[in-house]
Amino acid sequence: MHPQLLRFGDFFIPSYGVLVTLGFLAGVWLSMRLAKRRGLDPEAVLNLAISCALAGIIGAKLLMIGLDWSYYRQNPREIFSLSTLQSGGVFYGGLLLALATAWVFLRRSKLPALETADVLAPGVALGHAIGRVGCFTAGCCWGVSTRLPWAVTFRDPAANRLFGTPLDVPLHPTQLYEAGAEAAICAILLRRFSHARRGGEIVGLYLVLYSSARFLVEFVRQQDHMNPFDGPFTAAQWIALALLAAGVWLLLRKREG
Repeated sequence: MHPQLLRFGDFFIPSYGVLVTLGFLAGVWLSMRLAKRRGLDPEAVLNLAISCALAGIIGAKLLMIGLDWSYYRQNPREIFSLSTLQSGGVFYGGLLLALATAWVFLRRSKLPALETADVLAPGVALGHAIGRVGCFTAGCCWGVSTRLPWAVTFRDPAANRLFGTPLDVPLHPTQLYEAGAEAAICAILLRRFSHARRGGEIVGLYLVLYSSARFLVEFVRQQDHMNPFDGPFTAAQWIALALLAAGVWLLLRKREG
């Protein structure tokens, strides 16, 4: 739609970067408020959030490169190109590396792992919802063509130049599907937060809800790489199933308590 928010000669401020930054700040603000309600150290939660955010940025780009390695192997300079730098990458790559970073951070701190994950989960959902709006403005992560009445058509040449976005073709607004799902998930988590009786319930619910939503969205999202195992599911869908199983385990663990 509008990948360049402001432009000054050859320099421009990307809409995606601005919205991702706003999403991060909103998510951290929400998680710090929830940390206070749970009696956790807000400063420690802030440090954890910053560490996870940096890991998320790196992980998202690493998985993006890994899934399309045949292209990047033939064009190694593209790894450090402006389009790669500005691309949001693959969210699951960021989530997985962020989870690993959180695990290391929590082992070295005095924060309780599951309770901390519970206060972070609504913030992640909120920040991701805003970030997906950024994807929509940039034109990345687009859907397959469709004739549905809510299809969107990108026409800005900058989106095509930066991300390869198809122009003048009605597409599924997969970015908005995911943004709407994450906003709804955030609302559900906040509603449930005060009633949670055991650590891990909120993050478990987040994993179940988001993984289910992402699994479905993948069916109408444009794929630029082969599905693993030559099967019907994308790499993101396989990761979604694994995280769904982890979320179910956390919820069943609660019930067993």
